[in-house]
Amino acid sequence: MSNSKIIVTIPNITLTLDQLLDAMRQLDKSTRIKVAQVLLESETEMDAKMTALLRHLVEQRPVDSVSDDVVTAEIRAVRESRKKTQ
Repeated sequence: MSNSKIIVTIPNITLTLDQLLDAMRQLDKSTRIKVAQVLLESETEMDAKMTALLRHLVEQRPVDSVSDDVVTAEIRAVRESRKKTQ
């Protein structure tokens, strides 16, 4: 199946994981390979981000004391920033 013949329309579609996998199984071999490559690229990107985060955390000085209020404030700040980016 050539890329020019593949049409994907997804707005407001809800699929279970099994339905998605069944749909992917219907693709021809070369298209399934392309899907697999994209998934691997995403995983590699996530691995790189995780490695960078871990390096960043290792470089930080340990905090001697952290109160529950400080942790709660940080959680709220992260949640608010995620709301703004969604």
